Amino acid sequence: MAIHLYKTSTPSTRNGAIDSQHRCGKGRNARGIITAGHRGGGHKRLYRKIDFRRNEKDIYGRIVTIEYDPNRNAYICLIHYGDGEKRYILHPRGAIIGDTIVSGTEVPIKMGNALPLKAV
Repeated sequence: MAIHLYKTSTPSTRNGAIDSQHRCGKGRNARGIITAGHRGGGHKRLYRKIDFRRNEKDIYGRIVTIEYDPNRNAYICLIHYGDGEKRYILHPRGAIIGDTIVSGTEVPIKMGNALPLKAV
């Protein structure tokens, strides 16, 4: 922690001192030296919008692809619904390509299906 003494140029700066500790971050330590040189760069990430609401009620969907999502460190599935809509969801453990999923109140309880809490 360094104390910076002002050069007297006006009466207000006479006998003035400030704490000039400057923090810049970006992988630097207390002396300002880069310590995380391996950080930064990387491949460009395409953001995939995930459907957490699952509001396509009683319309069956088929898992078409299983992809890795670099933005959330998880796998996601592309779902093709019967009405022609396509959405991404988080990959249910054990689901494979070709499985059918559905969301609603009167759907069977199985991996990948979405029910409201009162119907579970």
